[in-house]
Amino acid sequence: MSQYTLSSYLVTPAELNSALQKNLHSKLSTAPKIIPLCASWFLPNDGRDGRQTFKASRIPHARFFDLDAVKDPNSPYPHMLPSATDFARAMGELGVRRDDSVVVYDSKELGIFSAPRVGWTLQVFGHQNVHVLNNFRLWCEQGYPVESGEPAPVDVVEYSIPELDKSKVVAFEEVREIAKEQGKEGAEEVQILDARSSGRFKGTEPEPRKGLSSGHIPYSISVPASDVLDPKDKTLLPSSDLQALFKSKGVDASKPIISSCGTGVTAAVLDAALTEAGFESENRRLYDGSWTEWAQRVSPSDSLIRKIGD
Repeated sequence: MSQYTLSSYLVTPAELNSALQKNLHSKLSTAPKIIPLCASWFLPNDGRDGRQTFKASRIPHARFFDLDAVKDPNSPYPHMLPSATDFARAMGELGVRRDDSVVVYDSKELGIFSAPRVGWTLQVFGHQNVHVLNNFRLWCEQGYPVESGEPAPVDVVEYSIPELDKSKVVAFEEVREIAKEQGKEGAEEVQILDARSSGRFKGTEPEPRKGLSSGHIPYSISVPASDVLDPKDKTLLPSSDLQALFKSKGVDASKPIISSCGTGVTAAVLDAALTEAGFESENRRLYDGSWTEWAQRVSPSDSLIRKIGD
């Protein structure tokens, strides 16, 4: 079993390649496997497609986790968590068993973007061995193997229906109450981090979804997801750099933290960065609906959409 162990949440290309060299891809083997899971996803105004990116270039034996498919189909918001039953079905169709180690990775173009969201999803549904590759761009640049074309079919497996860890997720109603109470005497200080771009946060740039107001939740803190990445290779910054960044933003590790973004995707980039910076997981939650839900559900009379200059 020890040969399949990856010790940290973030893994380097060298660590993953070494582990995969020891990983048997035999149908006869019942031992836990290390499975690369491509989570490539692009904003709706980008024009690129995650599945086509997966087909063009991927880690050998990788499977594709479709963020636009594995979600709550009844929600009007883009990436709300699926039911436990739907999650289990998706994992089984990907050929992933409960004791397999999963290493989620992103597109070469974006480096780190949507993979942490898939990693977070697996974690909140109780999958024990979850990691994020830091990152596929380096994997390619460092000459590790890739394949392309239609992937080989995988055998569907039984994945037992898990239980969602509700302590890691926060819903609209609670965020609204927090926003209303912030700044009042005696109110608990909850830090809401926003991973969207500075322009979207300030309300000076449009949202990628047409008709949606930009701006931010009152008292939230702008921490663009791009700020936690190396500007050249788009890897997550080292722990010490992340600690300095969060300190510069006034983020206090002793107080509750809610991560948010546009649809709950890059909020998980911040959550991964908080993990790497040493923030306790018990103090952190993710706002699943994020800005897309917020901007559509808050009442204009509540003044809960703030723009710079308001």
